Amino acid sequence: MHSLLFLCARRLVSHRPATRRALDLVPPQLFPVLFRAAFLDERTLALRDLVGTWPFPVLSFRRLLGHRRRRRHRSLGEKATKLCVQAVILAVVAHLRRALEEPSRDGSENRCRLRVLDMTGLHDDDTDRGPEWMSLWSGTVALAKACLEVSKHQNECLKRSSKRHKGPSGLSAAPQPFGVEVRADLFVNATSFGVLRDALRTAGLFRLKCRDFHAEELSVAGTVSLLESLEPAGVRRVDLRFNNLGLPGLCVVLPHLARFADLLSLKLPYSNVNVRRWTAGTEAGLRCLAAQLGRLPRLKELNLGSSRLSGKLRQLLGDLQAPLESLELAFCYLLPGDLAFLSQSFHAPALKKLDLSGHDFSENLLQPLQHLLEETSASLLHLDLMECRLTDACLESLLPALCRCSRLRCLGLFGNPLSTPGLKTLLRKTLLLPDLRLVVYPYPVDCYNLEPPRPPSAWLFQDALDEERFAAVAAELGRMLTSSGRADAVWTASLCRHGALDYFAL
Repeated sequence: MHSLLFLCARRLVSHRPATRRALDLVPPQLFPVLFRAAFLDERTLALRDLVGTWPFPVLSFRRLLGHRRRRRHRSLGEKATKLCVQAVILAVVAHLRRALEEPSRDGSENRCRLRVLDMTGLHDDDTDRGPEWMSLWSGTVALAKACLEVSKHQNECLKRSSKRHKGPSGLSAAPQPFGVEVRADLFVNATSFGVLRDALRTAGLFRLKCRDFHAEELSVAGTVSLLESLEPAGVRRVDLRFNNLGLPGLCVVLPHLARFADLLSLKLPYSNVNVRRWTAGTEAGLRCLAAQLGRLPRLKELNLGSSRLSGKLRQLLGDLQAPLESLELAFCYLLPGDLAFLSQSFHAPALKKLDLSGHDFSENLLQPLQHLLEETSASLLHLDLMECRLTDACLESLLPALCRCSRLRCLGLFGNPLSTPGLKTLLRKTLLLPDLRLVVYPYPVDCYNLEPPRPPSAWLFQDALDEERFAAVAAELGRMLTSSGRADAVWTASLCRHGALDYFAL
């Protein structure tokens, strides 16, 4: 239920003429609640007025709207539409254009004190958003275009000013306004590469600063070009996926990461690394990759998913200076020796998130996995074992080690050939894990109409699922949770909830 103050703010922003007049009289303390009300009701014109007269040096989306994963702020997050985000960006552009055109105006005449616009975290969870929501890609393009527009206008103003105001040195004597630093998470692909590259290379009043950098399907040269253009301070994550870099490409790209002193997370999934296809340069490439990873002293998260790393995990992780807290090795064709190394390494007791999806734990990998879980049991919060051919018997063998992970919050088991009795056993056994709030389970094999069952990987699809039978199973699992006093836990076969989980949210 909204407060009386919020309801009054909502009423005010619904009448733009009144809003514009009132902003000259409203005390600064009321601006945040007016911003929230305008965002919730998609009052884009009111948003532009508010940002144009913002009385604080910082405007942070996360502080004003709350994090969307926090339940009490969910409705605000759901209303953060493309039009609202665009309105804020356009308001910053308009503010800077005014400042350029009237540089002599001081603070007493211009109420806007905005110096930092923090849009980070705005696109953390786009899995269930419709077309009205601004994606990370479209947000990046909008910011890049805004940056270029302000830069172009600044150059035009400087040219005009240089003709009117000449100091003794012949340079323009007109004062320059303060700029706005825009902090954001950026996503770029081949389509948006040009505009983002130009924006990052632009020195102007609209300064684009990246926190999380995501690049997809770029060339080695394009990737290096953008990494060199990023301001080093504040970059905490670099995510390079589907770039087909291979070991030679990674050895070219990774040296450019050493300048990011704050880098905590490096994601390199689908990089076309395959040590099983040995060539003359493979050994040298592995040594280079390991050495470059060792030059990232603050690294806490590493994703090498879909790289074929059989037998090479010790070599790749051996130069790291500090233990990892998140390690994603999905579909990496690991061998028992790789898991044995991980169990004995200084990473195991520090791991909060572990993804070993896509490995066959029905045979010789099961015992090494049990040992690894025992070593990570004191720290592990998030475990993914999806598409691992785990049968009821395998899971029963794994349960003692799994139940020792007393802090576990999320368990991903989607895509495994488990039966309804197997899921019930899993639920009963894991009730003793007090923090387990999310379990993503597979469609039970007995809920399919196919006889005999298809290969385990085929259980990913719903084409032959008996929807009525599965609904009954889901309802029964829900009743079991409720009767056990764990109605707060979510057991689901939907990957949407799972996709929103991130290392930085643990």
